[in-house]
Amino acid sequence: MFIHNDFLLHSPMARRLYHEVAARQPIIDYHNHLPPADIASNRSFANLFEIWLEGDHYKWRAMRSNGIPEKFCTGNASPYDKFSAFAATVPHTLRNPLFHWSALELKRYFDIDDLLSPASADSIWNTANARLQQPDRSVNGILKSFNVEVVCTTDDPADSLAHHRAVKDSDCPTRVLPTFRPDALLRIGQPETWNLYVDRLGAAADTDTSSLDSTLDALASRHEFFHQQGCRLSDHGLTRAPAAFCSRETASAIFDKARSGATVSPLEQDQFATFIMIRSGELDAARGWVKQLHLGPLRNNSSRALRTLGPDSGFDSIGDSSQAEPLSRFLDALDSGGSLPKTILYNVNPSDNYTFASMCGNFMDGHTPGKIQFGSGWWFLDQKEGMEWQINALSNLGLLSHWVGMLTDSRSFMSFSRHEYFRRIFCNLLGTDAARGEIPDDFELLAALVQRVCHGNASRFFGFFNGPLLA
Repeated sequence: MFIHNDFLLHSPMARRLYHEVAARQPIIDYHNHLPPADIASNRSFANLFEIWLEGDHYKWRAMRSNGIPEKFCTGNASPYDKFSAFAATVPHTLRNPLFHWSALELKRYFDIDDLLSPASADSIWNTANARLQQPDRSVNGILKSFNVEVVCTTDDPADSLAHHRAVKDSDCPTRVLPTFRPDALLRIGQPETWNLYVDRLGAAADTDTSSLDSTLDALASRHEFFHQQGCRLSDHGLTRAPAAFCSRETASAIFDKARSGATVSPLEQDQFATFIMIRSGELDAARGWVKQLHLGPLRNNSSRALRTLGPDSGFDSIGDSSQAEPLSRFLDALDSGGSLPKTILYNVNPSDNYTFASMCGNFMDGHTPGKIQFGSGWWFLDQKEGMEWQINALSNLGLLSHWVGMLTDSRSFMSFSRHEYFRRIFCNLLGTDAARGEIPDDFELLAALVQRVCHGNASRFFGFFNGPLLA
């Protein structure tokens, strides 16, 4: 049996910390891309493809690397044929996180111990599909089974949040909250699609958006609406933090230029993005939200794939943009204006680990514990070694005791077992240190840290206490 009770736990202290403390903590999944419509409808999944492979670019990348044709990834092959193609790929993923994830997910969701391969594919397909017909493997059943306390989806400011309101009126066992992600408003370098989006934002806010001032009013209106629906986080996916500061007059002129359909220069794009991001930070700070900055990917590397498949199809990679100076200037601009919200910094390039971890300490306010957070290993770093690197950098340069811990950043309801994966890795790090005599071999001391990182810190930092949300 590959996934056994002590998987990844290599010392008595690690095993005790995990089994007695970490495993019992509720899950706060404060950043993911789960479809709110699936939660609102309490979706039941017809087969293993729907819950496991649909929309998963991690799996598509591995399959392509294994020589699998595109029709079995994003194409029109049947669900079973796509699953079979993935089954043929999994044995080749040894030492890739997909091997661990796949085995853990099959075990936790379907109690399947067999490793996925062409030889086991039919049996696993049939067993999992039968299990998916049980009530505890619908969306609500999964959320309850995995003790998911809070889920924060990722939502556009123009979204009606109708599905979130439907969830509130349902018997969903989990608090499902939106996250405000205004990235589309920053894409002023694409005037045609950007203008359509500005119109859509105005319609959502019932506000004319022919000027910069009225568009800012629409953004603020949607921010307030999201707050009323329980939103307490914003999120931004950027190559780097924007730091091309400009006056309101300059931003207005750039807005008018793009609104007329004219092309704006790269500098003007940066200036406008910086202006909007500063305004977004001010809104977040005023309402006590947490701002998340996901920085560093190089997206859509294959123009061929972008033309044929579109974005978010598995053709992104780690970028090497200079992060430190623009990030410092952006945070300082908000801090100097008294409008720096609680912030989480995520890097996708491991060479930025110490840069980001040290940056956090520059903008603590001496009042809010862990106000600026070094976020958990993200995307390409969301694996055992990447998590350990992130934890070590945070431990060396900050205070691990105030860290808000793990999230899935996933589009799949099969990903909640990644919290278990993280918790085992975290407990093993602490247990190994204790066994070496590098930290006290004190269960009560370490158990308190594990509880905080796995649940308590996030509950406090985001205001997700049992009971009403903080105002």
